Amino acid sequence: MAKLYFYFSAMNAGKSTVLLQSSYNYQERGMETLVYTPAFDNRFGQGLVASRIGLKADAIPFAANFNFYLDIEQRLQRPGHKIRCILVDEAQFLTKAQVDQLADAVDRLHVPALCYGLRTDFRGELFEGSARLLALADELNEIKTICHCGSKATMVLRIDKDGKPVKTGEQVEIGDNDRYVSVCRKHFMHNTP
Repeated sequence: MAKLYFYFSAMNAGKSTVLLQSSYNYQERGMETLVYTPAFDNRFGQGLVASRIGLKADAIPFAANFNFYLDIEQRLQRPGHKIRCILVDEAQFLTKAQVDQLADAVDRLHVPALCYGLRTDFRGELFEGSARLLALADELNEIKTICHCGSKATMVLRIDKDGKPVKTGEQVEIGDNDRYVSVCRKHFMHNTP
């Protein structure tokens, strides 16, 4: 039975690496995967999922108006399809409707969907996509990373150019280690990167 999975973590836990490895495992066995990534996240190039350790793969870019169910259904109808898994990078940026579309694809088209993303933003608030995935996913899996103190990092601090925590601003601001630090709850609550 196909399932909807949500793999979540703080930044720098290796979510994209795990996604790329999962896709590779399917492809190595002759099964096609569909890999999706947000269109506005072009840090590594348009339509590309890349990990910090150098792995990368082409992906289908999606925007807020993208319909996952229709896209997956159309691709499955192509002759000779071997699509066996759907993988979504940066799943926190999905809309509620898109998570519902992925759940429908799992239930009606019988293809598992593996979604990888952050649970919370730099203010400690759930992203829309993450909130819906936490509600609908058949399986929730935490990918662990560590805080500078050695504890498990579960939160993300946004930092300015001087390394000081930032607590206001737009929820979405694309960046890497120059803008975000993964920390434990204690260091998040005390604003210490």
